[in-house]
Amino acid sequence: MRIWSIHPKYLDSRGLVALWRESLLAKTVLEGKTSGYRNHPQLDRFKTSLNPNVAINQYLSTIYDEALYRNFTFDSGKFSKSLISLSLTVTEGQLMYEFTHLLGKLKSRDVELYERLKSTNSIIPHPLFKVVKGEIEKWEIVKH
Repeated sequence: MRIWSIHPKYLDSRGLVALWRESLLAKTVLEGKTSGYRNHPQLDRFKTSLNPNVAINQYLSTIYDEALYRNFTFDSGKFSKSLISLSLTVTEGQLMYEFTHLLGKLKSRDVELYERLKSTNSIIPHPLFKVVKGEIEKWEIVKH
């Protein structure tokens, strides 16, 4: 499961669809509707938020908006829009790690997008996240 902290605009089509599916799975887990993935480390930041269900729905809303922008057909009935707006934190190190991880994937599966993104200096986070100073998050499974 990869719940990206970077903005979904950076993802290729395959990555955006995967993010949608995995985020819907995360929503099911956070709602207690499945026994699998309950202890997945990427869900910790949602679990510790003031309202995990609002946070994951807000997260899904941004993915949905990116899908609409790209003329994808995602089902808006899969998440709830909320009047409450939450903010979670993500470290600068985590954002950089994820962006580098994405570039590695894009290098082999979408070279054109890789070429456009490889010189990106300022990485925009998913709007749910506020960037704070720090290294890679403790919950990240670092691959070298």
